[in-house]
Amino acid sequence: MTPVRIIIIAKEPRPGFAKTRLMPALGARGAADLADRLLRHTLTQALEAKVGPVELCVSPDAEAPYWQALVESASGTSGQRVALTQQFEGDLGSRMATAARRGLTYGTPVMLIGTDCPALDADRLATMASMLADHDACLCPVHDGGYSLLGLTRIHDSFFQGIPWSTDQVAALTRQRLEQLGWSWQESELLTDVDEPTDLHHLEEAHPQLVRSEP
Repeated sequence: MTPVRIIIIAKEPRPGFAKTRLMPALGARGAADLADRLLRHTLTQALEAKVGPVELCVSPDAEAPYWQALVESASGTSGQRVALTQQFEGDLGSRMATAARRGLTYGTPVMLIGTDCPALDADRLATMASMLADHDACLCPVHDGGYSLLGLTRIHDSFFQGIPWSTDQVAALTRQRLEQLGWSWQESELLTDVDEPTDLHHLEEAHPQLVRSEP
């Protein structure tokens, strides 16, 4: 199978900066701690999928000690180098477009993923990567109307433009763009991500180890 580059779009899990919508339920520190566990889980699964290079595309500062330590630890544990890149300025669409375009220059398809969907385990990532062998794109839609994974073999300037990010229209409008471009794609079943306090019950049931921090 052609290698697929997994690009993790990530935000440093600082209190008051990451997972702020969970703060009413967890507090600033609790939300940041959960964000850290979700990020580490995502990175581990991306490396275990073994579908190709893994890149962390981060904000606000790729030079921060947090990222340097995380990459060193993950690379040492897995034996696979993790690339570390800086997110560009702009809305989420601009940042994803830049990351995808840069990733595609390496000559492989890319899969853009966030850090808030633990269901994107190594097996599912490998399955989605295999879809790009004979499709232009792949998608993992989530119950809130967005998506947790977008795979692309090519990019078009209009693809990420004019999308109302963080709304229930994201996946539907993305499908419209794919249809307008005449691109072929496949999707997974609906998944659940962790954005709102109401999502914590599902996380507790499906991934209790991510809810509870180590003593």
